Amino acid sequence: MPRYTEHDVEHYDRPRRRTRPRTKERPSYDDAVDGLVITVDRGRFTVLVEDRTVMAMKARPLGRKGVVVGDRVRVVGDVSGADGSLARIVEVGERATTLRRTADDDDPVERVIVANVTQLVVVTALADPEPRPRWIDRALVAAYDGGLAPLLCLTKADLEDPETLLSTYRSLGVPWVVTRRDTDRRIIGLEDLRERLAGETSVLIGHSGVGKSTLVNALIPEARREVGIVNAVTGQGRHTSTSAVMLALPGTPDAWIVDTPGIRSFGLAHVQPEDLISAFPDLDEMTEDCPRGCTHGDGEPECGLDEAIARGDADAERVASFRRLLTARSVTEY
Repeated sequence: MPRYTEHDVEHYDRPRRRTRPRTKERPSYDDAVDGLVITVDRGRFTVLVEDRTVMAMKARPLGRKGVVVGDRVRVVGDVSGADGSLARIVEVGERATTLRRTADDDDPVERVIVANVTQLVVVTALADPEPRPRWIDRALVAAYDGGLAPLLCLTKADLEDPETLLSTYRSLGVPWVVTRRDTDRRIIGLEDLRERLAGETSVLIGHSGVGKSTLVNALIPEARREVGIVNAVTGQGRHTSTSAVMLALPGTPDAWIVDTPGIRSFGLAHVQPEDLISAFPDLDEMTEDCPRGCTHGDGEPECGLDEAIARGDADAERVASFRRLLTARSVTEY
């Protein structure tokens, strides 16, 4: 056997593995086509390309970049839409709006629920299950933070008078629609909701059992979203929708709705007081002389909102409602 000296080891050159030279050039994807993501399910994306739906996966260069319902994307590969075909999403367009949440208020990781929607429809039952105002408040905060116009949709008005709940939000200027069942179990108020959805891309959120999927099925019969039943003991519904889906609203121009799974919590760790008050321009201008670091909440010394109330320049009820939303950022309700 050959004998190796210390000199041999010291001057040993390890053979180098042959690799292809790296390049910073990226594919141009000149043949990519535009698409709209309408469903996401376990790493597979249904993309609307012109008049057909295409099944796609995310291309490796996108890495950990998330793709959600509502994203405008560019797709390459087999975009025929034929059974068994699979395309690749190679680019995700800039998002005009996002509906985001964190798992809880201590979680710094934001989760985008849906992108490029214009309206957030908060569906809540007036009874069976009971309404949860704090959860509604948190949903409104998420809407204002994401640049979405909020809409309250109150269901089951045949079981409870909506005025008590509406009085809580009237000073905020949040629009609403009310639905109820008649004696033949038809939904009254559906056309009012349809009018509010016209020309909008709306995302519907709500606890299970509030009637969200029932509304979707009434508006789009072919949707066939599974309807949940409220537990008589807990007063809570069972999650029925398991994934978000975007659907065109028939007979209503330029209207899309996104039905989401039931959301039990809305973490708002990403929302700052200055972000929230910017959604209320009339109040925002009253805080220009607030001390540095003022959160505009109750008990803040020399807050411009309190001074505006004292001068008679601000509606005290509206300020109180805004401060309730501030409080909602740190109070979780499931």
